[in-house]
This record gives sequence, structure tokens and C-alpha cells, in this order.
Amino acid sequence: MTTCVWGNENTEYFNHLSPETVLNSIESLGFSTTGRVMQLGSMENRVFEVEVDDVEINNVSDQFRILKFYRPGRWTKAQIQDEHDFLFDLVENDIHAIAPLKIDGETVFETKEGLFFTIFPKKGGRACDEWNDELLGQMGRLLARLHNTGLMRKAENRLKLDLNTFGAQNLELILQSKYLPDEYRSQYESTCRDLLAISKPLFENINYQRIHGDCHHGNIVLNNNNPFLIDFDDMSIGPRVQDIWMITPGRDDYSLRQKDVLLDAYCSMSDFDFREIKLIEVLRSLRIIHFTAWIGHRYEDQSFKRTFPTYGSQQYWEKELFDLREQVGYIQDALNQTMPY
Repeated sequence: MTTCVWGNENTEYFNHLSPETVLNSIESLGFSTTGRVMQLGSMENRVFEVEVDDVEINNVSDQFRILKFYRPGRWTKAQIQDEHDFLFDLVENDIHAIAPLKIDGETVFETKEGLFFTIFPKKGGRACDEWNDELLGQMGRLLARLHNTGLMRKAENRLKLDLNTFGAQNLELILQSKYLPDEYRSQYESTCRDLLAISKPLFENINYQRIHGDCHHGNIVLNNNNPFLIDFDDMSIGPRVQDIWMITPGRDDYSLRQKDVLLDAYCSMSDFDFREIKLIEVLRSLRIIHFTAWIGHRYEDQSFKRTFPTYGSQQYWEKELFDLREQVGYIQDALNQTMPY
């Protein structure tokens, strides 16, 4: 299994991926296009909607295909295939997800410039902007079935969501970054190392399996009032609770009640190890560290500079240190508490 969170090669940037390259890529696989291309929002990869000809049309979405070009150097072909295999397993088990199109039995293709890409059908939907009890119940059952499917096979090439890969490795990357000012370096390092050290006991005897890995609200779409998951790019080998806490990330009473509703529905379809509840604040901390490392690692990409203009500033690192110190307290509380469920 590859252990580096950012891949084994220096990441190249691909700001100049042109419409011509996009059209040539899909047409090389036998599609006929109208020439209409629209770039969709994506920070890590490049995603395009392409209108195609000569297809049977049952709805408007059938006229389009979605091309995803993977950021070079991030994932190997085998790691991308693990993502696709998980999607096919989900679809085969009648779970709402979007699997890529197979062409001559393949789903991972390569441009002459060396970019990996894949083609998805287009599926309509809308954002989940109101989490009522009915929708939380649907989501709980969906995640339970997704995790049951995740147990069916291993993903040998995917990253393990643990303290080393998402914690220590990201920390080393941040400490080497020119965007971390010297006056914050020692404080940041000691805070993160303390956080990782006190978190170790919480991971003892925790089960790992295929999970979505990035199950925030932006990756959940409603179609005919049924939720389905998109963007499995950060699919990981991790504890099940990673996909659960991000649906109801708050700590207030309202959010805790939402989590109860979601877990009740989840447990109607699958077992859940409630010891994992204590991992939530650690996983939240790893996400904070991971996010900071991600921005720093990509900051030469102009889209990152536009999106995160305060990165590297005193304001940024003051808030980062405050948040992580607060997380240390929450993790310590989790260590001291009896089981909350």
C-alpha cells in the first residue's frame, strides 16, 4: 500500500488543460461530440461537462458526459482503480452512487500528455440544504449499506486514515513549507505532536475498511428526494465513523440529536462499533492538519491563491493554533469520558 498522502511523485500543475485536449480525449474513445465543453468546479482535479452526439436521450442529462482529469502525481493508476472498483461494488449492490463508464472493460484512460482521466455519466440532483429526520434516516441507512459493501473487498493501494498518514506525514510537510513563518514553527509542531500523542490510545483495536472518506454535505446530492454520494476521490481505508461525523459535525445538542437519528437508522442496517464515537475529535483534528498541508502543497497553483488569499499570514496561523489547541482539549475530554452511547 502506498503510504504517502500526496503520492510518490512531485505533483505537476495542469492549469493549461485546454478544451481541445478534453475533446480529443473523449473522442479518442469513440464518442462523437458537439464541441460544447464546460469546466465544472473542482480544486484538486479538473472536471468538464461535454455534450455528446448520437446517444439515446431519455432526459437532458443523457446528452452529456463528465470527464474527470486526475491531478498528476497524486494517485497511481492502481489507486484510481480502487476508487472505481468501490463505485462498481456500490452500484452492483443497488446503492446510490455514480460509477464511471467502461469502455472495452477499462475505466482509467491516459492522454498523450500523461494525464489519467475517466468518464462518468451525468446525473441530475440538488444540494441537501435541510437535514430533517426523514433525510437523516435515509442517509444513515445509505451509509450502513455503503459500509457493508466496503467490507466486501480490500483496497490494497488506498491510503489508511490514521495518525501517521494524515497526521505525522502532513505535519512534516507543513514544517518544511515556506508558508509557515519561523515564529510559529515550534508552537505549531509541539501542538500537533501533543495532539497526535494523546490520540494514540483511541485507535487501539479499531477496525479499518473502505469508506467514502470525504462525506461532507457538498458531496451529497438529492435525486428524487433520495440522497446519493459523489466524489470518491478521497476514498480511504478508515473507521466507519469518519463518514458519519461529517454529516452531523456540530457539538451542540441539536447536532447530537441529529447524530442519534442518523445512528439509529444506521444500526437498523448494520453493526456499528460505538467506541469509534471517541475518534470524532481526533478525525476532526486530522482534517484540520490535512487541509492546511493540502493548501500549502498546492499553493503555487493560482486557483489556490485566489481561493485562500490569507494562507500563510499571521491571521491564518493564529487561528490554526487556536483551533488545534482547542482540539487537544476535546480529545482529552474524550479520553476521560465513559462511553457516550
